[in-house]
Amino acid sequence: MNSKTDQIAHGCDDVVIQTLPLFEMMRMRAATTARRHPTLGFAAADPKSNARWVNQFTHTHRRLGPEDKEVVSPNNDTVYSNAWLDLSEGPVVIETPDMGDRYWTLGLLDAWTNPFAYVGRRTTGNRPQRTLVHGPGWHGVVPADITLTVAAPGNDVWVIGRHLVEDDGEDAARVRKSQSAMRLVRLDGADAAMRVDTWIDGRDAGIPTADLYLRIVSAALRRNPPLPGERLAWPPAAAGLAPSLTTVYERLRANNQPHDLGGGWAIPVMVKNNWGDDYLTRARIARNFIGALGIEEAMYPTAEVDARGVPLNGSQRYELRFAPGKGLKVDAFWSLTMYRRSDCLFVANAIDRYSIGDRTPGLHHDADGGLAIRLQAEDPGPGVNWLPAPKGESFYVVLRLYQPHADHLALTFDYPPIQPL
Repeated sequence: MNSKTDQIAHGCDDVVIQTLPLFEMMRMRAATTARRHPTLGFAAADPKSNARWVNQFTHTHRRLGPEDKEVVSPNNDTVYSNAWLDLSEGPVVIETPDMGDRYWTLGLLDAWTNPFAYVGRRTTGNRPQRTLVHGPGWHGVVPADITLTVAAPGNDVWVIGRHLVEDDGEDAARVRKSQSAMRLVRLDGADAAMRVDTWIDGRDAGIPTADLYLRIVSAALRRNPPLPGERLAWPPAAAGLAPSLTTVYERLRANNQPHDLGGGWAIPVMVKNNWGDDYLTRARIARNFIGALGIEEAMYPTAEVDARGVPLNGSQRYELRFAPGKGLKVDAFWSLTMYRRSDCLFVANAIDRYSIGDRTPGLHHDADGGLAIRLQAEDPGPGVNWLPAPKGESFYVVLRLYQPHADHLALTFDYPPIQPL
């Protein structure tokens, strides 16, 4: 390969790394928007059409379990509210009801995966709210009843909502009532729903062809230009794009690059509200953890090995113990979730427990105030905090820290290693 060809290939790799988040967000828009509106019907009569509804909430109403296989490493704490905003025809107002004392959040991500704004318990409280979100070209008058105005950097915004659920019965019903009161409207109160062509089959998560990638990114760029200070050489040289797509996509999947926390713990995502010029990490997260919110909202320390550095396996017994005064520090809540390594899904078990945390009924503290959690396949008996593991299979665990304290955010918290018994 001559030097000119090398330069083209290297340049195309850089452009793919820089623009991959934009492509993947458009793929997620196609995958997570609804074909059908509750009152306006289908966005298109043809089931094969890429037409979808935007400016419309869709919700989940139950916590996920082992029978749910669509999402890897799911959480067992919250249900979701999802919407894509299209701001090209003017602002959209997010109406949310009184949420009581419940933990909830709406994270707003721009088309480049920057989690640039939040509505919810941590940032705006739980009172009834009307949040106006507008694109870069709008300079209108903000009505007096708007509680928050958010200026989006582009015309496409992904709203990812989480609502804490205590059970799958009465509390889930209360959350469902709150979700049904959430609306997306125009300034005059009219339904903001719009039909759009999402351009792509969102079910295909493979490496895109060069033609498709060029078409989608070019269209998305017209609606969502790079942030100030980010220079982009677009379009890239056509000859180098196809091999670069294969190279970059495969490299991002293989290279995890987590932040080491010590004791066998690592955190895969570290962002507050903007990835800045760290384009490689931004691309890695878009490929592997798309939709991640900022660490001030939630952190996800993950452990795949025990205190000896040996991979966790359900043929062994383990204990994770937080010493007295050394517990996790959060303003909302924390949980520890078990996943089978082979498919990154929940582990079915006799007590239907997939996570354990500070809200788990009957959580037992030691006499000295410490907290021990047993990770194993067999029931350890009464009086033990047990998180069931898959029998004879490799597993990993994820700590979810909602509204973590400063020592977690600064990566100075001393996470105890998982000890084999």
